[in-house]
Order: sequence, then structure tokens, then C-alpha cells
Amino acid sequence: MNISTKIAGINFDSCIINASGPNNSTLEELELIGKSESSAIMMKSCTIEPREGNDKPRFARLPFGAIQCMGLPNLGYKKYIEFALKLKKYNKPIIASISGLCANDYVKMVGEFQDSEVDLIEVNLSCPNIYGKPLVGYDIEQTENVLVKISSLGKKPIGLKLPAYLDESLQKQIADLIIKNNISFISTINSIGNCLVIDSEKETPAIKPLRGFGGLCGEYLKPIALGNVRKFYELLDDKVFIFGVGGVKTGEDVFEFLLAGADAIQIATAFEKQGATCFEKIKNELIAIMQKKGYKSVREIKGNLKYL
Repeated sequence: MNISTKIAGINFDSCIINASGPNNSTLEELELIGKSESSAIMMKSCTIEPREGNDKPRFARLPFGAIQCMGLPNLGYKKYIEFALKLKKYNKPIIASISGLCANDYVKMVGEFQDSEVDLIEVNLSCPNIYGKPLVGYDIEQTENVLVKISSLGKKPIGLKLPAYLDESLQKQIADLIIKNNISFISTINSIGNCLVIDSEKETPAIKPLRGFGGLCGEYLKPIALGNVRKFYELLDDKVFIFGVGGVKTGEDVFEFLLAGADAIQIATAFEKQGATCFEKIKNELIAIMQKKGYKSVREIKGNLKYL
């Protein structure tokens, strides 16, 4: 079975990698990913300056996922540029993930990662930008402003980490901007914000920051993530590569994302819960499904959703 894939000209030994988020902040954590069956090393979404993140408790596991309001804790982008050089020994694609607090932050970080050892640059448009404004990815004007400024900064492929879109007209506008600005790939979806989980025994929210409001992660997201992957697969007409993200914990989940139109899959919550062994387990489950169904490659599966 050939479970390899290619994203923007970069070869991946398998279509399964880690997502930016859990267990990828420090060099030690990234080296564990390098030694695992994840076919790439996705680094933590970073900011210009190091961030401690929000007050704890800021993460709570749930029966089918988690809720979190981490506040982008990271070591600052310069550390991840250093780490990229040290991670080359694993002979895997290295992906930077950046999250600017303003348009100039994106420009600075994309420009410097273009001169680093990373292979791909994921630009996270799913975090707050200016107080009182929506997420960058929900604001067409802000999104266009960022894309125009970063799309010609270098030759390394640039991708976007997108929030969940529940409106097709907004998806269409974002897809048009992606094509117009020569974006190479997307990662869809990020956690869904503005959610609230309550501990009925304590009569409190499950997490502390923002009075308990946070991003929902894990299996809860899967139907929404599949919908976003499929819609962008249709809108982008196979001109842009797609990482499916959201609720993947089995090989069957991976197979469904491939059917919807993903080229590869990122794993976050299952990685946080199960550790790095999850990549090998999920990969073997996918291979078993492909053998059973007679698929010989990921490319044969991609987008092959059959309508009723």
C-alpha cells in the first residue's frame, strides 16, 4: 500500500502527521515527533515574542475531545528557527506554524522562516488579531491584507490554518483569495471557539481564562471538519493541497477525510491523549482499510466520495 503523499512539491512518507497544538512546543517534544511515525514535524504556532499563555486551568479533557484556552504559549519564533536546523537529522518535512498579532508580525515571521530550514510555512489565521474584530480568517479585509503582504516573500510554500466556516458564501470568498494569492495549501479546521463546558458538581466552567470560554477540540469537530474539507476541495478545484484536521483518532477517520478531498491529515487531540504511538496505530488501521477496499494509494482515495 502506498500511503505517501505530496504537499506543494514536498514528499511525505505517509499522509499522517501531527497538528500544531499539543506536545510540539519544546525541542524535546519535537524530537519525539521526529522519532515517531508522524511523517512530518509540525512545530507549535509561534508569535514574535515568547508567550506564557493564559492562566491555568486552561485545558480540560472531555469524553470526546477537549476544551482549551491556551493563549498561544510558545518560545517565540526565533527558537523554532533554531529548532528547524536541529530537526533536519530526522529526514522529514519540517513545518513552521506562525500566528501574528498584527499584519506586520506575519510579514516578519514569514520572511525569516523563508530563510530557515523549514520546508513549509503554515500561517495560522484562526487566532484573535485586533480586539473587537473577528478572527482574521473570518474577516475578508484582514485576510486579504495579510495574504497580499506575505504571498511573495520567498519560494517556500505558504499555507493557511483556517477556522471552521459554517457559511458557504464566506468559504467562497476565502477560496477566491487563496487562489488569487497563490497559497499552496490549507489546514482545515482549527478548534471551534466561544464554547463553554460547565462542571455541574463545582458549578464552574471547566477552564479559567475568558470566564470559561474556549476552543472545542477532538471528535466533536469531525463532521464540521469533514464538511470544510469537502467544500474547499470543491471550491479550490484541486489547485491547492488540503490538510484535514479535526477529530481524527482512527484509520477510518483518516480514510473519511481522504474521501472528502484531503491530501493529508493532521492529528492533535488523539496525539495529546495517546502520545506519539497514535501515529503508527492510525497508519496501520488505514493500511488495513485500503487493503480491504482494494485501494493502492492515497491518491486513488482522494475526493472519491460517492453521492447517494
